[in-house]
Amino acid sequence: MLKNNVETFLACDKEYNDADIVMFGAPFDSTTSFRPGTRFGPNAVRSESFGIETYSPYQNRDLEDINVMDSGDIELRIGDTEAVLAQIEERAAKILSDGKIPFMIGGEHLVTLGAFRAAAEKYPDIHIVHFDAHADLREDYLGVKLSHACVLRRCWDIIGDDRIHQFGIRSGERSEFEFAKTHTDMHPFTLEDVPQLVKEIGRSKPVYFTLDLDVLDPSVFPGTGTPEPGGVNFDQLRRAAAAVCSGLNIVACDVNELSPHYDHSGISTAAACKIIREILLAI
Repeated sequence: MLKNNVETFLACDKEYNDADIVMFGAPFDSTTSFRPGTRFGPNAVRSESFGIETYSPYQNRDLEDINVMDSGDIELRIGDTEAVLAQIEERAAKILSDGKIPFMIGGEHLVTLGAFRAAAEKYPDIHIVHFDAHADLREDYLGVKLSHACVLRRCWDIIGDDRIHQFGIRSGERSEFEFAKTHTDMHPFTLEDVPQLVKEIGRSKPVYFTLDLDVLDPSVFPGTGTPEPGGVNFDQLRRAAAAVCSGLNIVACDVNELSPHYDHSGISTAAACKIIREILLAI
């Protein structure tokens, strides 16, 4: 049985047996292609979460009223990417096998692959909802297939066509956008089509939700490794994430790509904390 972390995300201090959602951190950024530092994201959101309230006036719900456990960071074998993914998969599989929802805090976006492997093993008909600035559909990055630039392509290897739904994408190679035309359901630039997707899928299918925080415009969220101008604002993200998490059958999720030291104001970390609170309450 997993034990509580010493420092937990705000109010996420329930015992494992009582928890419906179990958080864990994956502090990994070894395949980052531009600015590293996302390994410090999980610790930053825990420390800074106490600067926000447990209560959400957006949803009229409170973290004190739901059962969430923060099990802390995995001690990852940095230097061996496949071993790191296996560790993440093992943690997510344990949580899933006990009938709970794994909620992972990254780390770079490649960590999604480990948790998704576990979710797809339990739910073969799973869909992915993906918010991001980047397509992450490259076959390889400089010859490396296990890269944050390839993570959704590796997920596609597992589940195939028409089950990956991408929103906010505004950056990638031409080949990635061409691949998306025939293999994924891509909605570039905005989150406006999210309500329609929620209506189409409903709660009939299991869904993995992966949120790369650089979907936000860097004027709102500069604390990330690969900032891309032209993103959404915080309220647009909050509304879309809440729609996904309240309207779909979320069986696992992650929030990733906070690199806190690129934003000394702390605004990026505060935004990450608040969106995590809203996702937890919406699920």
